[in-house]
Amino acid sequence: MAYDEELAERIRSLVGSEAGLSEKKMFGGLAFLINGNMAVAASGQGGMMLRVDPAETESLLDEPQVRRFEMGGRRMDGWLHLELAAVASDEALAGWVRRGVDYARRLP
Repeated sequence: MAYDEELAERIRSLVGSEAGLSEKKMFGGLAFLINGNMAVAASGQGGMMLRVDPAETESLLDEPQVRRFEMGGRRMDGWLHLELAAVASDEALAGWVRRGVDYARRLP
């Protein structure tokens, strides 16, 4: 499945002015990186992939349409998959994207 180009454009509109921003196609999606650290991506699996503080993973799973990201059958702390419904509103998308960008900025 290809990534959702409309979602990618919505993300781009939120992060386009961020210092250190780059875009990279990876895992069938389009990732947005801050200083080389992935913050958020329009996922090739549909929906959005988000990088968060691993210590916050469990508490964020209580949110609707949010699950732990899995790669190769392995569930990964610090990575979330959000269904499109979770980011349907501009306000919801902005909040999630800000969380990913803020975390990516803290990484070395």
